[in-house]
Amino acid sequence: MAEGGTLLFGEPDEYAAAFGDAHLELTVASAGAFEARLTRLRLNQLEVYCCSESFPRIAYIALPPERIFLSFPVGPAPLIYDGVALQNGNYVLHRRGQHLHQRTNGATKWGFIAIWAEQVSSYAKALTGRELPMPCMDRILSPVLAETLRLRSLVGQACRIVESANELVEHTEVARTLEHEMLHAVIDSLALNERNDHSKTRHQHAAAMVRFEEILRDRLDQKLKMPSLCAAVGVAERTLRLCCAEFLGVSPMRYILLRRLNKARSALRRADPSTVTVAEVARNYQFLELGRFAVTYRETFGESPSVTLQRNLRTHTQVAENA
Repeated sequence: MAEGGTLLFGEPDEYAAAFGDAHLELTVASAGAFEARLTRLRLNQLEVYCCSESFPRIAYIALPPERIFLSFPVGPAPLIYDGVALQNGNYVLHRRGQHLHQRTNGATKWGFIAIWAEQVSSYAKALTGRELPMPCMDRILSPVLAETLRLRSLVGQACRIVESANELVEHTEVARTLEHEMLHAVIDSLALNERNDHSKTRHQHAAAMVRFEEILRDRLDQKLKMPSLCAAVGVAERTLRLCCAEFLGVSPMRYILLRRLNKARSALRRADPSTVTVAEVARNYQFLELGRFAVTYRETFGESPSVTLQRNLRTHTQVAENA
C-alpha cells in the first residue's frame, strides 16, 4: 500500500536521516535557525521526495546500489551538483551506489526520485521494446520541454496529494495510476536527449573528493594539515584546493572547520548539560582554544556554544522528573 507524509525539521541531522537508505552528511555554514520541509511519497516501485530548505548547505551523499536516483532543482535557485549548477529543467541520473557532493547557495527547493533498478529495466523494455542500460556513470539530462514539464507536474501532483489529502494515496487505483504515469515520464526522459558534462578531469576530481571525504570520516577528530591531507588523497595541494572550490564552494581547511563545528553543534544539542561541558565537546573535535572556538562558533551559528548546550537543560530536567 502507498504511504506518505510531510515532516518539518529544525535540525540538519534529523532532516538528513529522513532520506531512507540514501545517506546524507549535511554541513550548514550560515547563522540562524535551520528549517527544512520534506514531503515523501512511497509507492510500490518508487519513492518521491520534495525538499525545501531555508539555508545554504553542503551535502555529501552516499546512494545505495539497489536503486536508481534522479535529482533536480525545483524553481529558479540552482542546485550545485559536483560543481555543476543545475538549472530548472535539468535532471541528474545518478549511477548506482554513487557518492557525490551537492550544495546550495541559499533557500532552495529540489526533488529526488528513487526507483528499484530492476523495475527501471523491465518497465523500459515494456514501454520501448528494448533494454535501457543501467548507467555506469552519472548523466545530466536535459529532456525536451514537454517531458520536463510532464515529470515536474507529476512530482508536484504527488506532493500535493500527500500534503492535502493523504488518504487518497491509500486508494489502490489512485496510487497505481500515479506510479504508472511517473514511471512512464521517467523512462521517456531517460530515453531522450542528454547532456554529459563529465569530462575525464571531472571524473578524476569527483574520485579525489570521495577519497577526501573518506579521510575526513576516519580522521575528523585528529589534527589535519594540508601536506599530509594531500598525500593521503593522492593529489597536489593546488588540485585539492581547486576540487574543493568547485565541489564545496570553500577551501579544504574551511570545509574541515565547518564539518567540525557542525559535529560539535550536534553533540552539544544531544548532550546533558549536567554532565557535559562545552570545553569537553570542543576538545573532542580538535578545538583546543576554548575562547577561539566560542568566537568561531558564534560567527557561524549566531549563538554561543553554551547557549546551544543550555537549551537542553529543560528537556533533560523534564526527562529526569518523569523517570
